[in-house]
Amino acid sequence: MQLVETEVAVILQSEITCPYCDHKKMETMAADSCECYYDCESCSKLMEPREGECCVYCSYGSIPCPSTQENKENRSC
Repeated sequence: MQLVETEVAVILQSEITCPYCDHKKMETMAADSCECYYDCESCSKLMEPREGECCVYCSYGSIPCPSTQENKENRSC
């Protein structure tokens, strides 16, 4: 039996939710890098990834970062 590798479409749009004020905003993620910091446009607080997460999209986004989407076994960018 031959294994066939399937290609998964990576989603680049994610709604990020501020953990401080609950403000939500749709953002486009970079396809080739993680974002470790994000300034909330509503409360101006700096968001950082939660412990064990690689980026703010994996911590606070509706869709995890492209690196995580492509390799779900290794949640590190």
